[in-house]
Amino acid sequence: MSATTPAAPFVLAVRMRRPPDDYTADLPAFRGFERLELDPRVTFFVGENGSGKSTLIEALAVAAKLNAEGGGKLLRFATRSSHSQLHHALELERSALPPLNAFFLRAESVFNLATAIEQSGYIGERENVFERPLHEQSHGESFLDIAVNRFGPRGFYLLDEPEAALSVRGQLALIRRMHELVEEHSQFIVATHSPILLGYPGATIYELGDDGINRVDYEDTQQVELTRSFLDDPQRFLRHLLAD
Repeated sequence: MSATTPAAPFVLAVRMRRPPDDYTADLPAFRGFERLELDPRVTFFVGENGSGKSTLIEALAVAAKLNAEGGGKLLRFATRSSHSQLHHALELERSALPPLNAFFLRAESVFNLATAIEQSGYIGERENVFERPLHEQSHGESFLDIAVNRFGPRGFYLLDEPEAALSVRGQLALIRRMHELVEEHSQFIVATHSPILLGYPGATIYELGDDGINRVDYEDTQQVELTRSFLDDPQRFLRHLLAD
């Protein structure tokens, strides 16, 4: 798997134009945030629950004119409007090259997305894009079907915690699909807890925490450290955990 394939950086960076005017202003990750460069291939956001990684990727999606609950630029639906106002404070620094495709896919709202697609008849640029109706597939199957059959070359794709929908095998399948699309000059931004997905070669990883947003190496992420400690000796790990 090559880690040096040239890619088209559709979004070069994200900049905070002004302080957010909602609860996101109180999140430590966004205090002092000014500008964040994005990898032309794959950028990961990691952090504890509540750190703001899903909030950030959602804001990036809305700033890119994508639907807050998922979908492409032509699909608009809202089961419950609950997204933050952070996107109003952000500005995307775009390259001169626009993507041919763009999509926001979040594991928690795939069911709602599938319903909206079914009701609207919108399936993208091609007819019969999915293998079979999304509601006739499992959560993970429908997620992968969208990634395989709806995503295409020269795309800008944002994924929010895809591992919530996918088995280990499914995560590996997603990595392979991501790599196919990167080879076809696509750009990915992914919020995740998965040490498997984080292993994508050459990706840029940003950790959101109490000291802001910082670039980290794969081996230094909490996701990798804790998973490795557990797998090295599960019983010993659990004895210490449960004793505490």
